[in-house]
Amino acid sequence: MRLILRAVAGLALLALAGTAQAQDGLEAAKAAGLVGERADGFAGIVTDGAPADVKALVDRVNAARVARYREIARANGVTPDQVQALAGRKLVEDTPRGQFVQVPGRGWVRK
Repeated sequence: MRLILRAVAGLALLALAGTAQAQDGLEAAKAAGLVGERADGFAGIVTDGAPADVKALVDRVNAARVARYREIARANGVTPDQVQALAGRKLVEDTPRGQFVQVPGRGWVRK
C-alpha cells in the first residue's frame, strides 16, 4: 500500500495529461472555473456551457489518467479502482483554493 501511496503522490504531475500543452490547457480551464477535480480521480466539466475544446481536453486528460492508474495498479498488485480512489483524494486535496472540486452528494463546490 505504501508503494501505491508514493505512486499516487506523484500522480498530480503524471495524471494531468502527459503533454505540456494539455497541462497548460487543463490549468487554464481549471483557473477559469470550467473544469474541476472529481473525487473519483478524474477531471470533470463544471459548467454545462463549456466549449467543445475544453470537453475534448478533459477527455484526453481522463484517458491518460486511466492508463496511468492501470500502470500503477499492475505494478502494485492492486485494482485500478483502488489507485483511482487514492488519486482522487490526492487530486482534490491538492486543488488550489478558488478552484472547483466535486463533492459527493453536494456537486461542484469552489474550494
